Amino acid sequence: MIKTVKDIELKNKRIIMRVDFNVPMKDGVVQDDTRIVAALPTIKYILEQKPRSLVLMSHLGDPEKDAKKAAEKAAKDGKPFDKEAFINGKNRMKPVAEYLAKKLGSSVEFADSCMGQKSRIDALPESGVLMLENTRFHKEETAKELDAQRVLAKELASYGDVYVNDAFGTAHRAHASTATIAEFMKVKVGGFLMEKEVKYIEPMVKNPPKPMIAIIGGAKVSSKIGVLDSLLKNASALIIGGGMAYTFLKVQGHAIGKSLVEDDYLDTAKTLLENAKKQNVRIILPVDHVCAETFAADAKPVMVDGVDIPDNLMGMDVGAKTLALYQKEIAAAKSIVWNGPVGVFEFEAFSKGTSEVAHYVADATDKGAVSVVGGGDSVAAVNKFNLANRMSHVSTGGGASLEFLEGKTLPGIACLETK
Repeated sequence: MIKTVKDIELKNKRIIMRVDFNVPMKDGVVQDDTRIVAALPTIKYILEQKPRSLVLMSHLGDPEKDAKKAAEKAAKDGKPFDKEAFINGKNRMKPVAEYLAKKLGSSVEFADSCMGQKSRIDALPESGVLMLENTRFHKEETAKELDAQRVLAKELASYGDVYVNDAFGTAHRAHASTATIAEFMKVKVGGFLMEKEVKYIEPMVKNPPKPMIAIIGGAKVSSKIGVLDSLLKNASALIIGGGMAYTFLKVQGHAIGKSLVEDDYLDTAKTLLENAKKQNVRIILPVDHVCAETFAADAKPVMVDGVDIPDNLMGMDVGAKTLALYQKEIAAAKSIVWNGPVGVFEFEAFSKGTSEVAHYVADATDKGAVSVVGGGDSVAAVNKFNLANRMSHVSTGGGASLEFLEGKTLPGIACLETK
C-alpha cells in the first residue's frame, strides 16, 4: 500500500499537492464539481493539521489542442474565433480556485503561472492555500524529454517540503506535476482518493475475492483488449457487451447485420476466446438483441430473439434473455469489475440493458460483493441511474482506471512512498 497524508507529519510543513481538477467548464463556470468534491477530504485533512502552506496544482483540458480544435470548428462554421476568450472560458484555473474557496468556506489565492511563485508562497498566511494556473500552460509539463520536464518539476518541488498526489485521474501520465516532481522531493505520499483507488482496483488485478465477474462493454475491442487479457487471469466469467460484442459474435460465425465491428481485431478476439476456454473462464456474449435500422436516438427499437442479426439492422442493446444470463452470473459473484456500458445507454430506447446491469451490480453489492466501476461511460451510467452510492467504489479516473485494470504500473502511483 502507498503511504498517505495520515502516515506523515504535516504541521508547519509546506505542502505541494497534485489534484485532478480537470472539470468541465463553460464560459468560465464549473459545470460538474465531482472531481473537486472528491479531493476535499484530503485538502480538509491537510488544513486541519496546520501546515505552513498548501499549494494546489492541476491541469484543465489541453489549452493548445482545445483551442486548435475550436478554431477549426469555427472556421468550418464560418464564425470568428477569439483564442484568448476561448481559453479564459475553458482552460483557466482561476474560476476553479474561486469555486474551491466556496466549497472550503475559506480563502484560496490564485497564481497566474506555475513558475516564479516561491516568494508569493512564502508570503502566504499560516495554513494559506494557493492554486497555481493550469500546469499545461507550460510545455514542460507534458514534454517527452525528461530534462525538459525537470525544469518545471524542480520549480514546483521548491514550493513544498511534502508532495501529495491525490490525482488518480492523471496517475497514468508521466508528467512533470504527476511523477517527475517526485525526483526532487524527500517526502511523497498519496491523498485519500488515491489511497481508495489503489485499495479497490489493485486487488481486482492481483487477488480478488472469488468468484470474480468482469463486465466489459463499450464500443471497441481495441480499447479494452488489455483489460480483457488482464482480468482473464482471475475471472470466473467475462461478460462482454456493447459494440465490442459484435466483433466476438462475428468470430463465432454469427450474422451481425450492420452492427459495429472491428475487422482488424477478429484474430485478437479469436485468441481471447481460445485463451478463455483453456483457462476455464466463461465468456458471456449476447444471445438476443435490441436493434435498430439507424444509429439515432429516435430510431425504432426492433427486438431480435436470437443471436443472429438481420442484414438491415444493427445491435444497439442486449435483449431479455441476455440480461437473464447476466443477472445469474452477477448474483453469484463475490467481486465485480465493470468497465463500459452494454448498450447505447445515452439513447433512452436502448438504455435498458445498461440500467439493468447497474441494478444487478448494486444488488450484488448490497449482499456483500465488492464492486468496482471504472471508465467514464460506466461511471456516467451509474450516476444516470442514481446507483453510485450502492457500489463499493466508483473510480474517478477513466484512462487511469483502464490502465490500472490492465495491470500496468502507473507513474503517478509508482513515484509515491510505500509502507
